[in-house]
Amino acid sequence: MAIDPQQLRTCLGHFATGVTVVTCAVGEELHGATVSAFTAVSLAPPLVLVSLNRDSKAARLLPGRPFTVNVLSEEQHDLALRFAGRPTSHGSTPLWQPAPGRHLAPALLGSLATFFCSPWACHDGGDHLLFLGRVESVDQRPDAQPLLFYRSTFHALNSVNA
Repeated sequence: MAIDPQQLRTCLGHFATGVTVVTCAVGEELHGATVSAFTAVSLAPPLVLVSLNRDSKAARLLPGRPFTVNVLSEEQHDLALRFAGRPTSHGSTPLWQPAPGRHLAPALLGSLATFFCSPWACHDGGDHLLFLGRVESVDQRPDAQPLLFYRSTFHALNSVNA
């Protein structure tokens, strides 16, 4: 039985996730893409995974490059839209934090959690590519709340039950 892609997408939307922006540098140019498909893979070695549409600009830029996964806080809603290609008229300009090592990618200032990664592997995932990164350094901001993605909409933690 064939699954209708739109029905599958709608059903998957019932799984609430955090929102991340995956960033990388190409020369002096900084790039980012909003990604909700992010997960931990292994503690030893420390690995994380991001899934990117294989036709996206981010999927073309990421192979073999260090990348940073920025877990967004609820205050970074405008950045989630900006890096998803839907900037708002009142959106803020991203503020960048340098990487903790010269062979790592910069981060977005103010993120809830940050994973600085070196490239580990890339795997075929159908219409997506699965990028595994070895976590080289982390940073966290325990005083903030996460931005969530649920049923195709961004939410603050308190608004999910409302």
